[in-house]
Amino acid sequence: MHFLITEKLKEAEFNHELTEKMKEKLIELLFKYKNAFATYKEPLGAIIRHEVDIILNVEKTYPPLLRRPAYPASPRAREALEVHIKESMDLGLLIPRAREALEVHIKELMDLGVLRKVGHNEKVEVTTPVIITWHNGKSRMVGDFRSLNTYTFQTYTQYPESMRH
Repeated sequence: MHFLITEKLKEAEFNHELTEKMKEKLIELLFKYKNAFATYKEPLGAIIRHEVDIILNVEKTYPPLLRRPAYPASPRAREALEVHIKESMDLGLLIPRAREALEVHIKELMDLGVLRKVGHNEKVEVTTPVIITWHNGKSRMVGDFRSLNTYTFQTYTQYPESMRH
């Protein structure tokens, strides 16, 4: 086995019940079927005849549903953003003088329709990033692409044999 691979395997942890022969067989199988595993260059694996092509067939000008303007944040969402900013400042991720800059940046993104703030129970039908306020008071930024499905073609690719059972 190549020296670098051997060095990396020294860092690997194996079940203590495996014998050396079992470990060697496992490593051999992992390398033999390495295309089944995701890598940086192949995040979905590289098994022949199970490739995944993802095509977004929406072109400018975008349909009206994808061009919706942002709307004002609910009081709950605005409060959640304030809490998020304060927590970021407390952790040292934001410095106080940057808070105003962040608020200006968020407002600009909202004015452009790139961001909008929604409550946890509001229906989201846009493909822009949104800040979701959960019932526990925490918030996070997510993307909702459900409306995009309205404008893309459905494919009828079969699942790999191993996933059909």
